[in-house]
Amino acid sequence: MNPVGLPVPPRAWDCHMHVFGDPARYKPAAWRAYDPTPMELPEYEKAAAAIGFTRVVFVQPSAYGTDNACMLDALRARPATSRGVAVIDDATPDSALAEMDRLGVRGVRLNLVSNGAPDPDAAGATLAATARRVAPLGWHVQIFALPALLAALAPAIAASPVPVVIDHMGGMDAALGLTQPGLTDLLALLDTGHCWVKVSGANRISRQTTGFTDAIPIMRALIAANPARAVWGTDWPHIGPHEPGKPKPVIYMNHDNAALLGLLAEAVPDQATWNAVLSANPARLYGLDE
Repeated sequence: MNPVGLPVPPRAWDCHMHVFGDPARYKPAAWRAYDPTPMELPEYEKAAAAIGFTRVVFVQPSAYGTDNACMLDALRARPATSRGVAVIDDATPDSALAEMDRLGVRGVRLNLVSNGAPDPDAAGATLAATARRVAPLGWHVQIFALPALLAALAPAIAASPVPVVIDHMGGMDAALGLTQPGLTDLLALLDTGHCWVKVSGANRISRQTTGFTDAIPIMRALIAANPARAVWGTDWPHIGPHEPGKPKPVIYMNHDNAALLGLLAEAVPDQATWNAVLSANPARLYGLDE
């Protein structure tokens, strides 16, 4: 039994977390918003075991840019129970994509927040080009964008030839409720099956300093829009505030993973949806059913 009080389904997935290795081995990108410090796989595995999770998606953090070495080494460490989301650019060769695919990468991330948000036209062009690049591999594109940019990208997301996954509930503002700009666009995309959503990051969208219960209505709305297209992640190790181009040593926030999971338990309508969000949905998205 999970600390939340609901039984975690077999093969429960943490669909969003980051690993940071020894800086002497894994160099940060020249342009970044923070200086990473070690938060390595054994520490994560202790945190995951405490909430009963056995599968994980390693997401490339912005501080490493397109150097995916740390994330790929994490995939190598547990090949049977993990998948990865990489960051690439035009200089990433096809041979590197093929090797990433072999190791378990199943998507690429467009982070349109941590290193500064581009204008909507540029973001849409990047999304289209990235989708074309990864379509032959059967990968998806994961987008981290704030609501205004997400709303502007809605037509491009709907037209994408590959699945699109929206990070952290689209960065909504819990205080603005269910009619805020961007949320209606995201709900429509979900309703028509044109995207997936990570109902993670309640602490990110909340105006509360603890508890983050004001995020629950938005979580409920997103899940209700399409329960088969929602997944969840811890967002471990909870990277603190940072500013593009002005890196300082990263602060890891002391958020309780079990408490964050408890918010999901309050947002789902029943055990079947809980099981879908934590197990069945990510198994389909990331292609790991056994």
